[in-house]
Amino acid sequence: MSVVLACDLGGTSFRAALIDADGVTRAQAVILGPSAIDRMGWSEIDATEWWRILVEAAGQLDEAEPDLFSAIEAVAICGVTRTQVFLGRDGRQSRPAMTWKDTRSEAAAARLREKLGEGHPESARINAFHPLARLAWLREEEEACFRALGCVLEPKDYLNFCLTGRQAGDPVSTARLLAAKEVVGGIDPFAAIDLPASILPPTLEPCDRVGPVMPGLPAPFDRIVGVPVFCSSNDTWGAVTGLGALRAGYAYNISGTTEVLGAVGLEPVEAEGLLTVDWRGLWQIGGPSQNGADTVSWLLALLGRQSGDVGREIDALLAGSRHPQPLLFLPYLQGERVPYWSPSLRGAFIGLNRQHGATDLAYAVLEGVAFLNRIVLERAEAALGQPVAEIRFGGGAAANPVWSQIKADICGRPVVVGASKEPGLLGAAIVAWTGLGRFGSLAEAQEKLVAVATRFEPDAAQHAGYDALFALYRRGETALAPISAELVALGRAASDRKAF
Repeated sequence: MSVVLACDLGGTSFRAALIDADGVTRAQAVILGPSAIDRMGWSEIDATEWWRILVEAAGQLDEAEPDLFSAIEAVAICGVTRTQVFLGRDGRQSRPAMTWKDTRSEAAAARLREKLGEGHPESARINAFHPLARLAWLREEEEACFRALGCVLEPKDYLNFCLTGRQAGDPVSTARLLAAKEVVGGIDPFAAIDLPASILPPTLEPCDRVGPVMPGLPAPFDRIVGVPVFCSSNDTWGAVTGLGALRAGYAYNISGTTEVLGAVGLEPVEAEGLLTVDWRGLWQIGGPSQNGADTVSWLLALLGRQSGDVGREIDALLAGSRHPQPLLFLPYLQGERVPYWSPSLRGAFIGLNRQHGATDLAYAVLEGVAFLNRIVLERAEAALGQPVAEIRFGGGAAANPVWSQIKADICGRPVVVGASKEPGLLGAAIVAWTGLGRFGSLAEAQEKLVAVATRFEPDAAQHAGYDALFALYRRGETALAPISAELVALGRAASDRKAF
């Protein structure tokens, strides 16, 4: 039996699996990811730890299924994005990677936008989460490191480099830097910060080969020297493929540590606060949030319910009785990316009374994230000019039927959960098998390998009730956003005083 090694580098864990040509997982390893160093807008991680856990996960698979491991025909890795790995000219990490949560470049982003003006199409998108803003910050604060940079890679591209010795990226994951590299109307964003274009690696399609697994790597990779490594793409793109939603007329919602929601069409469209990415004529419009299932983990910790089984704990909370007075929750605990791109937004419970209990808090948290989903979906559908047929739902939160139904009722669209519990892994495997020629296209591979488990239809009465709450949710956002910004400013001032 032949298999591929599919990997998914997530925000909190690393998953690796041996998957056959029918999409069946034959062996799987899950390892808790390395902890980021987080403090007041900073979030950094040692990229070499990702390589360590890849080797560890592969070792577990080899130990569990040595014959299958020796039958690996290809490797494909998808991984977190909006995270930059900085390599020196010697190919070594020059400083810790800046993760998707890092917002320290907010001021540098503002200065860069002002310098570029409005003449470049990427200028409006430059914010604290934009890779060019982070490079601008690096130039201002760590100039020696900036001047010594040889390449900036996505996390999965760093792992591909560790496996093959070749630096490369894909057009989806590096879309923002590729757009910023273009000179428009005489405006050159790279030149504005003295950044050479050579900082970007060569661009490959997801199903293109980066290179073979090179000799001299630690076990068990010494057993698969010469096996091709495919470029693949970020974890969202991989999961969308693994859900069978990389097709026009579909929407997708990936709910892991954070949420990603988007829709797919055949024409390039734009919407305020959303990202538009082209891949071979399929246009994805939407993007990642800062908040999702991690918000549930926060609530459980707040309530002292940390048994280690998040699913069981949230189910227990949802099984309780709800108070008749609704409760709203704004889920912006870490600022927000899509659709607001503001590191200064903060969360809030609205409408708390003395009779509200843990069950009310739990429902409010799930509904708050779903209300954010609806905002993104409505903007995407308005841009596309038509509603989507369904929302393909994947990630850890998709295992919860209550949350799936809440999303269907709030968004007013069918929510369809895929049969694969790990769509990111399946998406990576689809890339590998398509790259090997087993399938003529990714569309064909999706059609043959992706199966549906459950379909949640929206309830008309519930949807009508949520319409009223949604209107209040939007009013709550508007009212509390300036208060959040002032509170964040006070916190930064206090932190600065402590630093001295």
